[in-house]
Amino acid sequence: MNVLGKILKTFEDILHFLGCLGLVTVVVLINADILLRLFFKTPVQFQFEFTELYLMPALATLSLSRVFREGGHLALDFMPEHLPGLTGAVIARLRLLLPAAFFAAVTVMSGIFAFHAFAGKDVEYGVYDWPLGWAYAVVPLGCGVLVLRLLYDACSARAPEPMQV
Repeated sequence: MNVLGKILKTFEDILHFLGCLGLVTVVVLINADILLRLFFKTPVQFQFEFTELYLMPALATLSLSRVFREGGHLALDFMPEHLPGLTGAVIARLRLLLPAAFFAAVTVMSGIFAFHAFAGKDVEYGVYDWPLGWAYAVVPLGCGVLVLRLLYDACSARAPEPMQV
């Protein structure tokens, strides 16, 4: 399972890099729009739609798995994290499998939605015509990798690493 873990970690890092690149792109586009409007009375026409349709979903989903792996996620703890014995082992696995089931459902439903957008050649009409399949595809990708991480951790009985500060 160590090879699987390394492959998963590499894929998570790539998606996280793409999510961070999306954040940088948002910052550059918004600031360029502000400055161009202020000094030249010319907006960046595609900025709002591109950010809304493509970059925000990428920001929200592509880093999910890596953030979980590093222990940087938010959690509501209502019981101790590590309990002794068989009960503790079962609860530790359930803490991973239940979110995996939820995010698997999100992955499937958003994947179906993205598939229909690709198949129907759905388009958002605006300043430019934006194909929606690509906009929707990042959600099942990010959530699907999180499902793989949760299942991997549940099978390997590995607790998420603490967040590095």
